[in-house]
Amino acid sequence: MSTHYRGMALLALFVAILAAVAAALGVFARGDGAFETVASVRGVTYRMATDGVYAFNAEQVVAEGVGWDIFTLFVAVPALAVASWFVAGGSFRWRLAAAGLLGYFLYQYLEYAVTWAFGPLFPLFIATYAASLAGIVWLGVSLAHDGVAHRFDERFPRRAFGALNVSLAALLALMWAARIATGLGGDLEAAGLRGETTMVVQALDLGLVLPTALFVSILAWRRSAAGYVLAAAYAVTALAMGSAITAMLLSAWAVTGVLEMPPLLIFGAFIVGAAIVTARLYRSAIPSGHRIGLEVDVRLTLPAVEA
Repeated sequence: MSTHYRGMALLALFVAILAAVAAALGVFARGDGAFETVASVRGVTYRMATDGVYAFNAEQVVAEGVGWDIFTLFVAVPALAVASWFVAGGSFRWRLAAAGLLGYFLYQYLEYAVTWAFGPLFPLFIATYAASLAGIVWLGVSLAHDGVAHRFDERFPRRAFGALNVSLAALLALMWAARIATGLGGDLEAAGLRGETTMVVQALDLGLVLPTALFVSILAWRRSAAGYVLAAAYAVTALAMGSAITAMLLSAWAVTGVLEMPPLLIFGAFIVGAAIVTARLYRSAIPSGHRIGLEVDVRLTLPAVEA
C-alpha cells in the first residue's frame, strides 16, 4: 500500500508542477499590457490583448485570469505540494484535501482550455485538467478501498455545509440566469461577451458546479458515508474557487479601475463561511490510525463479551 500511496502523491505533485508552469507563464509572460480596440463578429467593441501568452483575449478576461493565476501559483500549488507529502504516508484527511485541490485544478484548466483564445498554453491546459481528473479517480478508488463508513464523528457540520452550498447554488442560478437572459435579449456587452462566442463559465457552473453542490449536500444531509467523503473534498474545492474568484475581482479592479463591490462582498462572505465549515468538517474526520485502533480494540474484547 505504501507504493500505492506514493504513486498518488507523485501524480498530485505532477499536477502541481504542471499548474505552476501554466500559472507562472500566465503571470510573468502575459506581455507588456498592449491592447487594441477591436469588434467581435457580433459587433461588440472591446479591448483585446495583442501580445503575451494570453494574446487575442479581451482585456477584462486577461485581467481576471492573471488574478486567478496569482492565486494558483502562490496558494493552490503549494497547498497541493504539501498535500502530496502527506498523501504519500496514506493520510485519510490529506487524501480528501488532495482530491478537493485536484477538483479545483480540474475546473480551472478545463475552463481555461475552452475559454482562452487558442495559444501556446493550450496543450498544457489539457494535460493539467486530464491529470487532475486521473488523480481524483485514483484517490476516490483508494478511499473506497480503505472504507469510508464511520470515518466521521457526530461533529460533521452537515446542516452548515448544506446551507452554505444551497445558498451558493441559488446565488449562481439567479446571477447566471440574469446574465443569460440579458445575452439572449441582445445586449451582449452587458452580458459580458467581449469577444467570446458563448458563455463558458455559466455553462460549467450551471451544468457542473450547481448540480454537484446540491447532490453532495443532499447526500451529506442524509448522513451518507459517501456523502461525507464527497463533502470533505468538495469543501476544499469550493473554498479554493471562492478565494480564486476574489483574486480575479481584485486583479480586474487593478487593471480596469472598476471595482465590482457586490460580488466581492458576496464571495468574501462565502470564503469566511466556507473556511469555518471546512475546518469543522476536517475536525470531524477520524484519522486512519485512530479508526484502525478502535476496530482492533473491539475485536479483542469480543471473546470476553461472548464468554
